[in-house]
Amino acid sequence: MQDTNMTQSYGADSIEVLEGLEAVRKRPSMYIGDIGERGLHHLVYEVVDNSIDEALAGYCTDIDVIINEDNSITVRDNGRGIPTGMHQKEGRSALEVVLTVLHAGGKFNKSSYKVSGGLHGVGVSCVNALSDSLVAEIHRDGKVFQQRYSKGHPLTAVEVIGSAEDTGTTITFHPDPTIFTTTTVYKFDTLAARLRELSYLNKGIKINLTDKRNLVDEFVIDEAGDSKATGNKIFKSKQFYSEEGLKEFIQYLDAGAQQIIPEPVCVSADAILPIDIALQYNDGFSEKIYSYVNNINTIEGGTHLQGFKMGLSRSLKNYAEKNNLLAKAKVELASEDYREGLTAVISVKVAEPQFEGQTKTKLGNSEVTSAVSQATAAAMDIYLEENPKFAKTIIDKVVMAATARAAARKARDMVQRKSVMSGAGMPGKLADCSERNPEKCELFLVEGDSAGGTAKQGRDRRIQAILPLRGKILNVEKAVANKAFESQEIRNIYTALGVSVAQDTEDGERRMDLSKLRYHKIIIMTDADVDGSHISTLILTFFYRYMFDLIKNGYVYLATPPLYLVKKGKEEVYCWTDAQRTAAIDRLGRGNGSGVNVQRYKGLGEMSDQQLWDTTMNPESRLLRQITIDNAAEAERTFSMLMGGDVPPRRQFIEENAHYANIDA
Repeated sequence: MQDTNMTQSYGADSIEVLEGLEAVRKRPSMYIGDIGERGLHHLVYEVVDNSIDEALAGYCTDIDVIINEDNSITVRDNGRGIPTGMHQKEGRSALEVVLTVLHAGGKFNKSSYKVSGGLHGVGVSCVNALSDSLVAEIHRDGKVFQQRYSKGHPLTAVEVIGSAEDTGTTITFHPDPTIFTTTTVYKFDTLAARLRELSYLNKGIKINLTDKRNLVDEFVIDEAGDSKATGNKIFKSKQFYSEEGLKEFIQYLDAGAQQIIPEPVCVSADAILPIDIALQYNDGFSEKIYSYVNNINTIEGGTHLQGFKMGLSRSLKNYAEKNNLLAKAKVELASEDYREGLTAVISVKVAEPQFEGQTKTKLGNSEVTSAVSQATAAAMDIYLEENPKFAKTIIDKVVMAATARAAARKARDMVQRKSVMSGAGMPGKLADCSERNPEKCELFLVEGDSAGGTAKQGRDRRIQAILPLRGKILNVEKAVANKAFESQEIRNIYTALGVSVAQDTEDGERRMDLSKLRYHKIIIMTDADVDGSHISTLILTFFYRYMFDLIKNGYVYLATPPLYLVKKGKEEVYCWTDAQRTAAIDRLGRGNGSGVNVQRYKGLGEMSDQQLWDTTMNPESRLLRQITIDNAAEAERTFSMLMGGDVPPRRQFIEENAHYANIDA
């Protein structure tokens, strides 16, 4: 029966019309993805994308991104400058129209921009709406124009504040803390990863990143070529510039691998649309392909990725058959065999891209498939004919991949047969929970039987399951697939989770069936020491390579056990950082630390079951870190470098980052 009061209250006046940028402030996640750390950084990318579009149009060569002391951001370019004249239709400055009207901008006019990343025209206006302060400074027509905004509303008219001999746009904004309630603090490394990516995708553009919150030692190179400290302090900064574009991108991504051909193969074509591709083969077992459309990372692929795979497979297959190189193959080759050990970047520029969904993660333009396929096959045909030695090396790798795939399939079948889906029992060490709704269930992957026993005693048996893992699981980065599936610990993880092994789908992607996943929180819980960190990294590497869909859907977490227990008498304070420990000692010791005892936890087994529950497992008080992948290419490089077999890049990474590490004695 209808509620008459409800019916009467829902009339014409109930329809709310959001004008201007009110809709963005009301539903910010619809426009920038979320209002957490990812959305916060996305604001910067939206402004930078405008500068990149100027570069694509041929009018910009330098872009500066500055993190200011108050966590505001300044993005400056030397492009043409946003027009400031009167917009006849709107009756106000074109600058104000661009900054306050959704779907306004030069990117809809193909005479202004041939290709563009921000085709929806909501980028900089969204940034304006979600900032409590934004200042636009335009150098154009010999003058310096300025206008100030707050939360999308202009505070001033467009004013002339000086003269200028150059041109360009400078946008300085501060994210609104009432929108970004989790954090308004920008991460240097997160911004650096995206800006580095943009520099490779747009060769010849200088992108500078400066952090005015962070002073570091200045170093210079002396006559002997050694790095020497000057004694001065400078702002932390990085410059990104690439002369060779995707070739250098591949070399950067593949730095942790052992290449089997000396140089990346580069593909460049501009018949139907601009196509740039670079690919490299290494001795690893993973396939790493990154695709971009107008600088947008299409993480779900699309027609350009399909075209690349088709062209690569066709060229290699034709060459191998023509030169009788498949005699050693005892199994039929599949498309995926041609891509084992492959690292590739595909970048296309499409004038009218059709993306599936608002997230721009999958390209749908059908004409792109054949264009990319033909360009890839043509370039590979030439390379293989001109480099018969390396061609044979690649084909031998393909044949080995097919043989390993057949062995892996047998091992996968064994995992499937022993999984819960076929009625087999759970792993013997699994202490399951009583709840059967996976949305409420948690699985703790615990280092060792000792910590596993403590966790079993301290857990909430209704919703928390415990699976102890014996020692360090296999490093899947350096193992063929069948070895991974033959590992008892890895098979136990599959069985406990109740999921199937990832399979290739019709669109060429590898996905898992998560319909029977038994837990929606998979929590890695290891000791807070070097060995524990290594074990958690091994487990994360396995998830990244074999169960990526779990990470993609937000099911994987890291537990955070405390590092210290600070005690004085009956007062106890758990601390997760050195700063917390120092503060606790000062508070309990009344400023001089007298009578305070500090216990350093190096293992979960040192805690009682009650302590482990209170600090690490209790949903009401624990600290969980969700594993997310914001930049797939950077994550891929890090996993390959840290867990792969090539030592020099790993050594360089450790040397460059050692001062950030906190390693136990």
